[in-house]
This record gives sequence, structure tokens and C-alpha cells, in this order.
Amino acid sequence: MDKPKILVVNDDANSLFALTNLLGQWAAQEGYEVVAARSGEDALREVLMHDFAVILLDVNMPGMDGFETAEAIHQRPRSADIPIIFITAFVADELDRLKAYQRGAVDFLFTPVIPQMLYAKISVFVALATKNEELRRQARQLSQRTTDLIASNQRLLREIEERKTAERASHAKDEFLAMLGHELRNPLSAISSAASLIGLPGVPADSVGHAKKIIQRQSRHLGRIVDDLLDLSRAMSGKILLNRAPLDLAALLNTALETFHATGRLADYDLRADIAPCWVHGDATRLEQVFCNLLDNALKYTAPGGRIEVICDVDDDELTLSIHDSGVGIPAELLPQVFDVFVQGTSTLDRAQGGLGIGLALVRRLVELHGGTVLADSAGPGEGSTFTVHLPCIEHVNESKVPLMETSEQSKPAVLLVEDNDDGREMMAMMLSCYGYPVQHAADGFQGLATAAAARPDIALVDIGLPGIDGYEVARRMRANPDTHHIKLIALTGYGLADDQRRVMDAGFDMHLVKPVDVDQLLRAITECLASSPAAVRT
Repeated sequence: MDKPKILVVNDDANSLFALTNLLGQWAAQEGYEVVAARSGEDALREVLMHDFAVILLDVNMPGMDGFETAEAIHQRPRSADIPIIFITAFVADELDRLKAYQRGAVDFLFTPVIPQMLYAKISVFVALATKNEELRRQARQLSQRTTDLIASNQRLLREIEERKTAERASHAKDEFLAMLGHELRNPLSAISSAASLIGLPGVPADSVGHAKKIIQRQSRHLGRIVDDLLDLSRAMSGKILLNRAPLDLAALLNTALETFHATGRLADYDLRADIAPCWVHGDATRLEQVFCNLLDNALKYTAPGGRIEVICDVDDDELTLSIHDSGVGIPAELLPQVFDVFVQGTSTLDRAQGGLGIGLALVRRLVELHGGTVLADSAGPGEGSTFTVHLPCIEHVNESKVPLMETSEQSKPAVLLVEDNDDGREMMAMMLSCYGYPVQHAADGFQGLATAAAARPDIALVDIGLPGIDGYEVARRMRANPDTHHIKLIALTGYGLADDQRRVMDAGFDMHLVKPVDVDQLLRAITECLASSPAAVRT
């Protein structure tokens, strides 16, 4: 802590010397410093630079006298409270004393100064300044301690909240993984049982046919689960790729509803649909996914016999799609979180329809990618829910149909299948052969190149993850070889991110199909690929 300072102001050099030396005798004992000034102006400069415990100020000075100097010192807020003791050789009358006190004086000393009196007076002010500085130091320490405690408390509260958030996220993920295991085991169990049934002797033909349909249906269900997981990863990493084009959304919604009706999903519900003609610039697959996820959500949380309303309207170049249900509703505390990943309400219904609880998170991301918004609303438990999607719409567009290739027996194109998975390769080759396609196949990249150069097929279906050289290198080498550069190439792969599609097209492929691919999708892709000259991308 700095020592208290005493300022002595006197224009007479001898008087100034005498006073400073007298004060200097007690400086070490009392713990203060002495500063000297020869004029009022010098005193003001010192006051600007230092704080003083007391000022000994000569009254009679040329230029700026003691009264004027005192008044100037006390006009400055920082020095307004410095005590000033006037020193004068004349006996001050009552008017002089009044004038001095009005200028901020606390006392008078008359010359010649009596040392004991001077010591008594200045020691009081030095002690007072020391005590005030100590109080200020304690106040600063207390303020700093308070600030530190507040910061520590805020940090502790943040850590507690972060821990709670992490625990909630961990619990939600644990529930998600448990649900995923349940969702995977159900179709796998059905597929395993159906496959075993087909292999039993003496099984009726209709039972075999029914078992095959079960395998197909449950395989598609597994494919949807994998797609949901991949979409979740893409949504969280921001790598969802949209294939946007003018789209008749009303036709898409009606087709989706027909599919739900055909599968019997809506048989036990009172459905009302009011869909106005509307066009958007969007990805048909993704917007169908948005609608199906919202409708699935309504079915999941509405008991059979409940009401579901689908309303689509257009106003001021904006499309509004609402799906309302009379189901279990959404609690107020859950409503702001329904679109978050891993958040799922507790259903009071049988969850026979399944699901991973990530559908609404995907809905929000897909809608936002289309430049729209999605909102959830509910009056509370038992009051049903309403999900509303807002999308920018466009004017009606005349669709241009892609001419499909004639697929008579004589015109079926030759196909080369390059796939390292033996079971997958064998089944796809058999499936294409059943539809009349001449098929040759290869188990790795080098064998695929050799077969392509020798057989010159019309189209090659190439897996990306091949041993030896991968599918990208196979495509690059086929494009570089004059004997095979004309062959249409479709990538068959489990990789479906935007970067994967870009790498596929950069390598020279014409199309990109993500496994699993059903037969209808594969046949349609082959036809469209051979019918179109420019490269296209499919997911």
C-alpha cells in the first residue's frame, strides 16, 4: 500500500524548507511522504498526479493565493475531500476564517508554527487517510471476492445444468439404442421365421407366398430403419443433399395417402383430407418423407377410432400443410422440444407401429432445407396435436415425362454386375435374369474391368466398396478405355452422403443408387439411365 502524502504549498523558499524538514522528522515514524510546491499552480499539478492525506497551504501567495488555490482544488471531484490547513502569519479575523472554511479549510496554523501542534494536527489526518485507504482496500477485496463468488456460483450452475443436459442426452440415447435393438429384432425375427418356413417340407404354396411377402415387407422395414439412421447422421452433420425440381405437391400427398390406405394403416381412423392444388420447388422423396413422418406420428399417438385431418392450402405464395390428430396431445413442457433429436413423448398406446423417435427432428431439418418452417401445437395431454408446415410455393409447371425405353425380350440390355458380396451378387443376378436381362457378374474390380472389356455390356452396376480397386477406380478406368467408355454406369453402394454422390459422379458414373434397392427401383433406374444421355443422380 502506498504511503499517505502531505502537500506543503508556500511561495517563500525558507518557510517551505523549514516546514518540509520539520515534517520530514516524523515521516518515517508516521509512515507518510512529503511533497513541496512553490505556488498555487504547482499545487494544482501535484493534486492532479497524487492523492494527499492533508494539504498545508500558505494563504498569502502572489498570483493565485491560498483561498483561490483551495477553491480550485475542491472543484475537482477526486480532490474535493482533501483536508486543507491554512498557514498564515497574520491573525485571521472572523471574516477570514469564514472565507477559509467556505473554500474547504479544516483548520488554521499561524507562523511561527509550533512543532507539537503541527504534529498533532497532521498525525490525525495521516491516520485518517491510512484508515480510509485500508477501508477502500478491504472494500475492493470484498468486491473482488463477491465477484469471484458470483462467477464461481454461475460456473457451478452452468456445470450443474450441463451435467443435467448430458445426463438427459445420455438417458435419451440409451432409450434410443434400446428402441433401435427392439426395432431391428422384430423384422429380423419375422424374416428368419419366414425363411425357415419356406425351407420346410410339405409347406403349402400359399403359405410360401405369404412368407415371401413377409420377407419383402420386413426387408423394406429394415431398409427404412437404416435410412432413418443415415438421415439422422446427415441431419446432424448438415450433409443432406436435395434433388430439387418443380413438384406437384398435391399429387404427392394424395399418392402418399393412397399408399397408407392400401396398407391398411388408416382403416381404423376417421381421416379427412382437404388438399388444394399446389406446386413447390423441392425434393419429392424428402417432402414425401416429411409428410409420411408427420402422418406416422399422428397414427402413433392416436388410438384407433380417432380423427386425423390433413389440410393443405395456399395463400400469398405460401403453402400451409397441417396434420391434426385427436390423440394423446403434447405436454406444455415437452412442446418446445418435440423437434429435437432423441426426444420422444411417452405414448399411452401400444407401439406396434414402431419407430425410432427421430422422425420429427428429420422433419424440421428437411423443411428448413426447403426454406420453410414447421410448428407444433397442442392444448395439452388428451387434447390432440397439430403440426403445421409452411413452404414457399411456385406457379404450376407442365411436367415433361422421361420416355421409357422399350423393354421387349429382344431389346433387353446386357448387364454387368460388379459386387463382392457373394449372396447379394447372386440374388441380384438371379432377379435381373428373371426379368429377361442377360447378366454377367464379377466379384472384384479387376475382374469387372476384364469382363467389361470382353463382353461390352450396355450397362454396369458397380459396388463402391470393392476389394483390390474400389468402384471409383473401376469407373475411371472404364471411362479411360475406348472399348468401355460408352458403357452406362450405375453406382450401387451403401454410401449416400452428399460427398459420396459427388465422388460417384466425378468418377464417371451416370447414376447413384443407395442400397438396399428393390427390383422396381432398379429396373426403373436401368431404363432411365439408358434412355438419357446426360448424367443424372439418384438416391
